[in-house]
Amino acid sequence: MRRRVIVDAGPLAALLNSGDSHHDWARREWSNIAPPLLTCEAVVSEAGFLGQRAGRGNPADVLEMARRGILDISFSLSAEIDRVSALMSKYRNVPMSVADACLVRMSELHRGSPVLTLDRDFEIYRRKRRQPIPLLSPGISRPGASSPE
Repeated sequence: MRRRVIVDAGPLAALLNSGDSHHDWARREWSNIAPPLLTCEAVVSEAGFLGQRAGRGNPADVLEMARRGILDISFSLSAEIDRVSALMSKYRNVPMSVADACLVRMSELHRGSPVLTLDRDFEIYRRKRRQPIPLLSPGISRPGASSPE
């Protein structure tokens, strides 16, 4: 089992919504990951919104995952605001959301941790020194994705 994985909103929403086209993929991936999964408050908010918009999710379900220790949302935007802002400036043409910038910063802080995502923009984003981010994503195989921290 992978020890540390950073999770984006898409896989969270897919896991909680059995009608999502990526639900089975999300379940398979989660079965290979030991909690807690690292994430940030912006992702929690986005995942709740995605589930609610699909008409099948309760935003409180994502909060419950954090309360139960399945998600670790200890990332501090206040402490990392300068780097997160720099990333958003660098990728303003993509454009990069606050949630994505936080996840890229988290991948810099937790170097051996892949990002579990459905977002193809992570193929574009780079960590410091132009290093690709290890990804766990349908159809994407990025070196380092299975490396434990």
